[in-house]
Amino acid sequence: MTGIRLHAPAPGWSIDADVVVVGSGVAGLTAALRCTSAGLRTVVVTKARLDDGSTRWAQGGIAAALGDGDTPEQHLDDTLVAGVGLCDEPAVRALVTEGPGAVRRLMATGATFDRTAAGEIALTREGGHHRSRIAHAGGDATGAEISRALVEAIRDGGVRFVEHALVLDLLKDAEGRTAGVTLHVMGEGQHDGVGAVHAPAVVLATGGMGQVFSATTNPAVSTGDGVALALRAGAEVSDLEFVQFHPTVLFLGAGSEGQQPLVSEAVRGEGAHLVDADGVRFMLGQHELAELAPRDIVAKAITRRMQEHDADHMFLDARHFGAEMWETRFPTILAACRAHGIDPVTEPIPVAPAAHYASGGVRTDLHGRTTVPGLYACGEVACTGVHGANRLASNSLLEGLVFAERIAADITAHGPHRSGTSAPAAPTPGLVLPLLAPEARREIQRIMTGGAGVLRSADSLAGAAEALDRLRHAAETEHAETEHAETEHAGPAGPKAAEPGVDAWEATNLLCVARVLVAAARERAETRGCHWREDFPDRDDQDWRRHLVVRLRPDRSLAVHRTTGADFPPVTPDAPLEQQP
Repeated sequence: MTGIRLHAPAPGWSIDADVVVVGSGVAGLTAALRCTSAGLRTVVVTKARLDDGSTRWAQGGIAAALGDGDTPEQHLDDTLVAGVGLCDEPAVRALVTEGPGAVRRLMATGATFDRTAAGEIALTREGGHHRSRIAHAGGDATGAEISRALVEAIRDGGVRFVEHALVLDLLKDAEGRTAGVTLHVMGEGQHDGVGAVHAPAVVLATGGMGQVFSATTNPAVSTGDGVALALRAGAEVSDLEFVQFHPTVLFLGAGSEGQQPLVSEAVRGEGAHLVDADGVRFMLGQHELAELAPRDIVAKAITRRMQEHDADHMFLDARHFGAEMWETRFPTILAACRAHGIDPVTEPIPVAPAAHYASGGVRTDLHGRTTVPGLYACGEVACTGVHGANRLASNSLLEGLVFAERIAADITAHGPHRSGTSAPAAPTPGLVLPLLAPEARREIQRIMTGGAGVLRSADSLAGAAEALDRLRHAAETEHAETEHAETEHAGPAGPKAAEPGVDAWEATNLLCVARVLVAAARERAETRGCHWREDFPDRDDQDWRRHLVVRLRPDRSLAVHRTTGADFPPVTPDAPLEQQP
């Protein structure tokens, strides 16, 4: 237990519940629906609107062994290969065996998938898959359809939710068990300002942290809030160095920042080719699956070709699809390209890799339990062990679905609601985390893009670590001087500390996850999956077929621990790292 919390006002209102779910993507809403159907008082809190998470941006689809001739075992094999030796096989087995049933339950909830002329679920193929097993909706709007169905079910089911709410910190009781969360509601409504939801079970489903980089496919809300909260609460995170850079993101020009349009892997699955400016297909001979190799291999090949040609992008050529196929199969991508002056029907699409998905996150067991009693995590915020060093295409929606159901089952059967809610303990004095000024966000993104992006080295990572430490120490100095000045009733000697607010809290969360990512990337002296070290270009199974587990110490330093092998150690609540196997 760190006792560290964000600098924020005391809660001015509260809600009591059995379960609070933080996040409204496929993972959060599925967990909330299952908990509610089991009779638990469930509250969903979400940072924007219910349908504004990362799920609705998912284009390609959801992977499951639903087709003739396909089996969970084949899906498992493809997932293990993509994860490059670091997947937790029991977690993958749970994913692929429970996946088909979970997808059918999603359809029963109201999600409508594309069908063939014969009425069967239409399945396509994506990178790393040896079978067509990607179910899709609206051509390339799968996430939007899943989000629509789940949001509708939440509203119809009368589940209580609080929108425009940024989660701040975990509440704990005197024994260190989860007792709820604090949150800040933006704008006026039934609740506004800082409040609390008191509940003995908290499910983190806050999505990713792509906004730690300058260019990402993630929405603006993806600022690593769940991982940062978990670290301050004393939970372990793992595999955060494995950030997947999607190979084919629409290139909008050098220096473009923020959320970038994704060109789904399904476009390559339907036969599009990656070419350079001369029209040469450079993926041929790189991998047996060519353009459909796992994402880390394709992203590296694009980056190498860009270096060789001194170019800032490559091209995806799908002109042979024709207008009708583009309009029916990929209407969302077609519209996005045309909105930026590119017509895929008549010209190749300029693409480049951009930050897309965090394969690591808050470490959990097979039931979504973290190392903090009563705290669960699922979806992109979690590290279940399914993805290993590189996520297989379209496994993310399935992971959120399957492990949300597992969490709901565990809370229902064994959850702490059975013994009642304990009152939160009083905050520990002196462990308030100084806040960064909102403008630090762009500086963090610049540091991380330059030092910990697709290509990494000891020098680039050392530079990133030093720059992040300067931001951290400056915030601590400003906070201390402001506190001293307020005590002495005088003005601060230097810049005034950042005031509590959404932009400052987000910047502070981004700094937290950036520090962990860089620390793990510096430690991992090899190239594996989506972690690419120029100074250690080879995979090293002897020394590095293992995980890095990180905790935040009470003095705000990071404890980085290397596991003894590829298997995840048991989730032992609050055990010191040195006692974990």
